[in-house]
Amino acid sequence: MVRMLCNKKETELYLSSLGSKRIARISRNCNQNSWPSGCQPGWACSTLDDNSFEGSIPSRAENCRPCCPGFFCPRGLTCMLPCPLGAYCPIGTLNETTNLCDPYSYQITPGVNHTCGSADSWADVLTTNDVFCPPGHHCPTTTQKFNCSKGSYCRKGSTDENKCIWRSRCKGNSTKEDIAVFGGTLIVVLSVALVLVYNCYDQFIAIRAKMSFNSRKKAAQIAQESATARQRWKSAKEVVLRHELGMFEPYDTPGQLATSSDEILHATEGNAQRSKNRKKLNVRTERFRRAYSQIDKEQALQLDKDKLTLSGIVSLAAENRPQRPMFEVAFKGLTLSIRKKKLLQSVTGKLSPGRLTAIMGPSGAGKTTFLNAVLGKTSGYKKDGLVLINGKSGSMQSYKKIIGFVPQDDIVHGNLTVEENLWFSGCCRLSKGMSKADKVLVLERVIGSLGLQEIRNSLVGTVEKRGISGGQRKRVNVGIEMVMEPSLLILDEPTTGLDSASSQQLLRALRHEASQGVNVCAVIHQPSYTLFDMFDDFVLLARGGLIAYHGPIREVENYFSGLGIKVPDRENPPDYYIDILEGIVKTKMRGHVTPKDLPLLWILHNGYEVPEDMRKNFEEINMIHELYNVGSISRELSSVEQSESTDSVQQNMRQANLLDRKTPGALAQYKYYLGRVAKQRLREATQQAVDYIILCIAGICIGTITKVNDDTLGVASYGYTIIAVSLLCQLAALRSFSPERLQYWRERESGMSSVAYFLARDTIDHFNTVVKPIVFLSTFYFFNNPRSTLRDNYLVLFALVYCVTGIGYTLAIWFELGLAQLCSALLPVVLVLVGTDPKFPQFIKELCYPKWTLEAFIIAGAKNYSGVWLITRCGALLKGNYDINFFALCIGIMMLNGVLFRFVALLSLLKLK
Repeated sequence: MVRMLCNKKETELYLSSLGSKRIARISRNCNQNSWPSGCQPGWACSTLDDNSFEGSIPSRAENCRPCCPGFFCPRGLTCMLPCPLGAYCPIGTLNETTNLCDPYSYQITPGVNHTCGSADSWADVLTTNDVFCPPGHHCPTTTQKFNCSKGSYCRKGSTDENKCIWRSRCKGNSTKEDIAVFGGTLIVVLSVALVLVYNCYDQFIAIRAKMSFNSRKKAAQIAQESATARQRWKSAKEVVLRHELGMFEPYDTPGQLATSSDEILHATEGNAQRSKNRKKLNVRTERFRRAYSQIDKEQALQLDKDKLTLSGIVSLAAENRPQRPMFEVAFKGLTLSIRKKKLLQSVTGKLSPGRLTAIMGPSGAGKTTFLNAVLGKTSGYKKDGLVLINGKSGSMQSYKKIIGFVPQDDIVHGNLTVEENLWFSGCCRLSKGMSKADKVLVLERVIGSLGLQEIRNSLVGTVEKRGISGGQRKRVNVGIEMVMEPSLLILDEPTTGLDSASSQQLLRALRHEASQGVNVCAVIHQPSYTLFDMFDDFVLLARGGLIAYHGPIREVENYFSGLGIKVPDRENPPDYYIDILEGIVKTKMRGHVTPKDLPLLWILHNGYEVPEDMRKNFEEINMIHELYNVGSISRELSSVEQSESTDSVQQNMRQANLLDRKTPGALAQYKYYLGRVAKQRLREATQQAVDYIILCIAGICIGTITKVNDDTLGVASYGYTIIAVSLLCQLAALRSFSPERLQYWRERESGMSSVAYFLARDTIDHFNTVVKPIVFLSTFYFFNNPRSTLRDNYLVLFALVYCVTGIGYTLAIWFELGLAQLCSALLPVVLVLVGTDPKFPQFIKELCYPKWTLEAFIIAGAKNYSGVWLITRCGALLKGNYDINFFALCIGIMMLNGVLFRFVALLSLLKLK
């Protein structure tokens, strides 16, 4: 038997022939000239010399007989190789019917001389004695096959039997454990969890709202105590000062008397530094403390504690709020043009703090362009002229933390309530040093002034799900800017779509803002006379971006009357002036001028520089003297305005620096964003449930249709898995950014942190990154039943979902929603084809995430192949150029891809507009 064993050279010859369709080289014992019986599969011969294990291939021609038990004899060799684990090697016998050696016989007939065919028939024998262990059997190192017992399973090629997790699910001689019941159980558990989330998210949000209400109530009580203490302190001070007025002279200069309590207190504090008044000061301090403790807070506030309401606290606290920094915007010769077309021409004037300015004009006159110029949004335009802030030149973008801009479209979050929209804006944009109690008071003041009390807990609503009315939505749009207490508030058509009562309520709120020193400027479209009269200043724009009037409302009719334009009875003045500018109404003006010359008249009468393209028209009129006579009223008005402007600028110079406001940092805003996105995701529970159901269906289809093939280690099923999971997860990731693009632009322009916005949405989406692989595997794994473990499959899918989610973020930021959806559908298919096709260069395939995902799936399954299947495993890995030691590397590269795509998405979010 020992002489029949293959030596080293013969073993190397056999191994070199593996994978070939035909044997490229055979031993010298098996050639056309010499073909002993041992050359047939299942037979072997002994060596002729004693040095058979040294040198090259020895001569074998003696004692040819069937393979011994525990060995196999391949064709083309006359020696035996040990039978590996996981395979069985039957003893070869002569098949008298075919005259060929049959390696599948278990026994031989003793005493019978067997031959295995002739040399001419060896190439037709395609089998060897090395046979995979049949399904339902396990094969140790022996030629015998052992049947699998009940409650265990034996895969083909296995070396031992494996116990089933649930013994009753495995029949005798079974090849796989029936684990579909576990998948069904997991589906039921996930379904119950999703149903609970879907039905209980309202209760969860209600609990959060109740906690917020209690927090606001507590903050209001703190504000009440603070206001009460301030009032008691003020009353005590007045009582003490009245008693001490005659005790000592507060000033050193004889005859100089204090005329107010503040002056008395200032003088008293100054005298306290002197030794001669130190004793009196101690007596005064003790008397002050006694008076403070004796004053009853109910009498000081004149409020009934049982009837004290939050609105009363808000009104009381508003009286003690410091005035906001003045913000005056002056512009001189401001001109904007694009592609040689002038949108604004020689605009000169100013927007004063503490005043409510109306901007009107015909359609296409440049009202929105004027607002963009005021806000400094002039990128892409050619800009000429000066813009001054409190008399100093500067960039408007530097002051965006104290500038509020209300867009014409109602850009609000539809899946948040009215209060949640306002509260989030206030938390992120008010000063970070402001206490929560003060923020609550600001919120309540805005809600009360805009008349939003009854709908404060109502969802704003979206296109698919209706919420509050359009007029209420418009007021919420305004309240988002009012709640951050701006110094400059600009509104683009805030009254459009509102009824008369709502418009008046909104303008009253804006007038209250102006009374706090806020510079309020609004574009108004067709206001009634009542609304028009509520404004302080009026800017009338003509076509071409020219100003026809800019001044107080009370002087506009006098100015145009001086030009010969008188408003008829029962006519709305602003509408009539616009009709004059458009030529709809014909009128005869003084000096034989026409309505198109109104901008030129305004420029000349105020002494502004005449634009070059208007000088020719002015020369044709040739009525300079008469024009100046007509403009006498305008010059008087201008002188009044100039004096007011000087006082205003001097007052502004005494104000604090406009850049003093420090809003919460990125970390604090991240916390606020996190809470907001969590609420939005809870209210989108239906959409999330649909995503999970589709994943379950995809797992059932792929797991049922594509079964694991031991020869390819399941390449087909995993390829479909990559396409399905990538497609579904990328489409879901688009919803993180695409639907809220307008809201993000508005928040970014107001100075809120884009990094906090991105990280918060990504953090909440990690929930899906963790759950979606479980949802998919709950059906796919238990219907497909691959060799790889559930843990390894989950790790691969987790990395895949994390990677494709980052790709979805990038597509959502780069493209519009429709194009992003198309790319999300095509990209996984294309990358899977490129990453798995051997025709493409290796470096190109390594740039595709499906290549690494598929390799991780294959390696996860290949790790569980042993015995004779090692040969099959190595062949499948070699065919795909995979390495069984690179499982962790594949997971790491996919996670790295997810990080890189998120970085690209964040960079695009910051840079792209």
